Amino acid sequence: MEAFLVSTGLVAVAEIGDKTQLLAMMLAARYRKPVPIIFGIFFATILNHAGAAALGFVVAKWLSGPTFQFLVAAGFIGMGLWALVPDKEDEDAGARTAGGVFLTTLVAFFLVEIGDKTQIATTLLAARFQELLLVTAGTTLGMMLANVPAVFLGEAATKVVPLKYVRIAAALVFIAIGISVMAAAFLKPGIFF
Repeated sequence: MEAFLVSTGLVAVAEIGDKTQLLAMMLAARYRKPVPIIFGIFFATILNHAGAAALGFVVAKWLSGPTFQFLVAAGFIGMGLWALVPDKEDEDAGARTAGGVFLTTLVAFFLVEIGDKTQIATTLLAARFQELLLVTAGTTLGMMLANVPAVFLGEAATKVVPLKYVRIAAALVFIAIGISVMAAAFLKPGIFF
């Protein structure tokens, strides 16, 4: 259950102000059809995060020991630093795809999420917890918690919470997880003595 809760919370916080949230706002303003946009976000996230979690799960099975722990810890700390960098809105991401609102959202979200902070975080979380389904479900729920309100509230959502403070909070959470993973690697008996 810890894997699910940590994954949900981490992605929900990290996603605020992210380019995919900005894309959700843009699609909502452009198409004014929230239900197909929400379904598009949901299915794109499941596909994207299931692949990312599977990669983290498999890599963690092949690699083990303190070196891998340090790599995962460094990944989380790197994600924390990356979270401080604001995303740029891709103004035409929704307009370039063919098809209906659902297909436009599905394709746009899937592509925009490739290599994004939350996709990489999903890979790291699956490697850390070794819980493929719980991490995928948690990161998907976190993505939905951040993006569904964006669909309904549109641009007004960015005026409620200053994004600077949200990025700082997300960075601190990522860095704290990285430090805890590193501390756990140091505390394992037989590593250094």
